[in-house]
Amino acid sequence: MVTDYYLPTLGGVQTVIKAHREALEHDGHEVTVFSPLAHPSTDPGVVRLPTARLFAPDGYPFTWTAAAAARMLRRELRARRIDVVHVHTEMFAALAGFEAARGLGIPVVQTMHGRIDVYTRSVLPLPALTTALLAGLHRRRMSHDEARIDPREPYARTRTARRMWRLMVSQANHATHVIVPSAHFAAKLRAQGVRTPITVLSNGLEASVLEALGTPQPRAIVPGEALRALWCGRLSPEKRPDVFIDAVARTPGIAAEMFGDGVARSAVAKRIAAVAPGRITAHGAVPQDRILEAMRAAHLLVSSSLDFDNQPMVILEAIAAGLPVLVTDPDLAEALPPRGGLVTPTPDVAGLASALADLRDDPARIARMSAAALAHRAHIAQSTHRAGLVDVYRAAIESRGTG
Repeated sequence: MVTDYYLPTLGGVQTVIKAHREALEHDGHEVTVFSPLAHPSTDPGVVRLPTARLFAPDGYPFTWTAAAAARMLRRELRARRIDVVHVHTEMFAALAGFEAARGLGIPVVQTMHGRIDVYTRSVLPLPALTTALLAGLHRRRMSHDEARIDPREPYARTRTARRMWRLMVSQANHATHVIVPSAHFAAKLRAQGVRTPITVLSNGLEASVLEALGTPQPRAIVPGEALRALWCGRLSPEKRPDVFIDAVARTPGIAAEMFGDGVARSAVAKRIAAVAPGRITAHGAVPQDRILEAMRAAHLLVSSSLDFDNQPMVILEAIAAGLPVLVTDPDLAEALPPRGGLVTPTPDVAGLASALADLRDDPARIARMSAAALAHRAHIAQSTHRAGLVDVYRAAIESRGTG
């Protein structure tokens, strides 16, 4: 597996790769993860790619140079007799993975995890300029010539958005097979010209997370108790932490905790400081076991992201903890268990505040949603999706063998 970011940094992609690796190795497969790392790896199954010394955008180690990474990967893939390369990102580690695999005739499976058009717009400085630079560097190592983006779609109306969609579509079309964790993102990719076979395959949680959570009990709110709401994610504009903070601020009877770090940390701290003391507690970046502990104690997980996420791993973790889930993005409804989650009536602050107030005033509904989430636990285990992942690998290998 080749990725531009991996543990110990936390995030959905890192969690998915960890879950894939654990499940595949449990089944007897050999898995090696190649990634830039801030420090040398002590895990023989994790190989450090050439990594920039001083440049770490958004706090993540950065592969540099792509050429050096490709040379290293060619040596390692050949020496380890790799059968399939599974790429999880779109930056230089990923490009090096494609280049090395192509040179050795190894099939490439690409998982499209997220909307980098939204991410770059929200995180990069001067996105009109920086996305042009990023796309140019990407295009130097992978052709974008055949990608024709339809500007009529609302998500592709700006030049910067089309630039990033062209990058995503091009990379998908250079792969042997594409995996997408949600049907709504798969539909967008097909609409924008992805011709590579696409499999919609849910993310899954590794057995170690399920074991750490134990056997959670359905949530019950004691009369007079505040509704304990949890928010977990990158503190970044596309995740809309400000919408969550403002909704909690205008809804009495809610006690909120936030976990995560990112470029919006200062803005989030200022916004929280303007709320009544004790209403919202921000914990910053913490290990996964601390988040799982918070999930066991909470009544509700809230996702305020909109038009960005595909299948957030934190939602799967919440389901495994028996935690009801409230989302503001209608596209994320497909990630929710039957009767175990809700979509806000509108995606804005007013809609989220209204949904929070309704749940605060209906403890019995929280209990029912929690029981439904617990009943859905087996569906979000990585072991449930392991066979589907192996089937994609086999299809990619067979396709390359007959192509």
